[in-house]
Amino acid sequence: METGSINKASQNGRSDKTGHSEEKRPEKATMLQKDIGLLSGISMIVGTMIGSGIFISPKSVLLYSGDVGPCLLIWTACGVLATLGALCYAELGTMITKSGAEYSYLMEAFGSLVAYLYSWTTVMVLKPSSFAIITLSFAEYTSAPFYPDCTPPLVVIKCLSAVAIVIITGVNCLSVKLASYVQNFFTAAKLMIIVIIVVAGIVLMAQGKTENLSNAFEGSATSFGAIGLAFYNGLWAYDGWNQLNFITEELKNPYRNLPLAIIIGIPLVTVCYVMVNIAYFTVMTPSELLSSPAVAVTFGDRVLYPMAWIVPLFVAFSTFGSANGSCFTAGRLSYVAGREGHMVKILSYISLKRYTPLPALLFNGILAIFYIIPADINTLINYFSFAQWAFYGLTALALIVMRFTRKELDRPVKVPIVIAGVVALVSCYLVLAPIIDKPEWEYLYCTIFIFGGLILYFPLVYWKAKWARKIMRPITMHLQLLMEVAPPEKIE
Repeated sequence: METGSINKASQNGRSDKTGHSEEKRPEKATMLQKDIGLLSGISMIVGTMIGSGIFISPKSVLLYSGDVGPCLLIWTACGVLATLGALCYAELGTMITKSGAEYSYLMEAFGSLVAYLYSWTTVMVLKPSSFAIITLSFAEYTSAPFYPDCTPPLVVIKCLSAVAIVIITGVNCLSVKLASYVQNFFTAAKLMIIVIIVVAGIVLMAQGKTENLSNAFEGSATSFGAIGLAFYNGLWAYDGWNQLNFITEELKNPYRNLPLAIIIGIPLVTVCYVMVNIAYFTVMTPSELLSSPAVAVTFGDRVLYPMAWIVPLFVAFSTFGSANGSCFTAGRLSYVAGREGHMVKILSYISLKRYTPLPALLFNGILAIFYIIPADINTLINYFSFAQWAFYGLTALALIVMRFTRKELDRPVKVPIVIAGVVALVSCYLVLAPIIDKPEWEYLYCTIFIFGGLILYFPLVYWKAKWARKIMRPITMHLQLLMEVAPPEKIE
């Protein structure tokens, strides 16, 4: 009876085919039509990638790489690797035009079990931990100006992070349009602060401030695992290169614009990141950079005084915008997994009033708050990257597998298979190197958690146990009434 309106609502976060011409449809049509051109695609990549990483990761990349030279090389190599990975996703996205990115590709190549493990890990760990990491960064930069002579207390950072999670989740629950306005505003802010830092760095270099860039390879790290951890933290700043695959169906001429946006957008971000790091080194020695609680704030204090306050302000804007994008994507992934039966059905329900995936967004926000309680930012980055790169590698492997098992699929974009091989091998290295070099319990916990999902998969998804449905039916009904949500219309 309500399926027509719910179908419209479900299209809010997905590109479904369509349908109905009810009164409210034009409001939602802007989110669904093929109205994302090349420039918008590039903006999506750049706006998602530039978040908190470039303002946090410089310390960790330098720490694990050992000196300025290797640090800059790793930032460049991370950009190259992100480009290669995104090219693989360009082939997959134009070959399998379904929503869900990795979820859909793994389902097509390896079947339901692997896709379930991805959705289980992503919905339960990767997305909420990513959300938590970015909001912790936001809190660190927001609180830094109030504690000029010391590091902000951890309790202050975590409370601010929790407040940010609540606000961002609330914005996304209220309106897709409001969330997109927030995203546009903060994307402009993050580009502004990048330009300010880069221009300041160029001026300082022109004045001869290059002493920290000479003898740049003196303290280089040779440890197998240390280089892997340096890549982890560098690639964290590049995370988001695969976001365009979530909106492939809304892209104008995706066969041309998807690969072109990748080829333009990611090298642009790489140049920005390398130039920002060079700018940092024009005013800070490696040891000063490592001891700085907030690298970009320290840079602003030394270079932009008395206007130094603009740096923490705009960095906070940047991280807030990135967190908003992370929340938006996470909600859609939870929604897709719930609709496909790999998560509880309530996660696929849509708000009748707001036309947003309300239960999925609330679930992600609650988990993110739990993730900020026990861990610091670097521990979360390492934990996040370990699992994330395992799935990136599996997705690259899926491309190779489908070259042989799904030859009949049309491939408008076809990358050399060696690129997929390189991405798969580098992913293997990034997963295994830190474990071999310095085994830690967190890697074991992560692996146990991923495969622990099988305990739920077989009775609840594979066998569809009746007792589970009996338990979940009244819970779902009460939550549905409480949140005023309803299931989406069946797609395809």
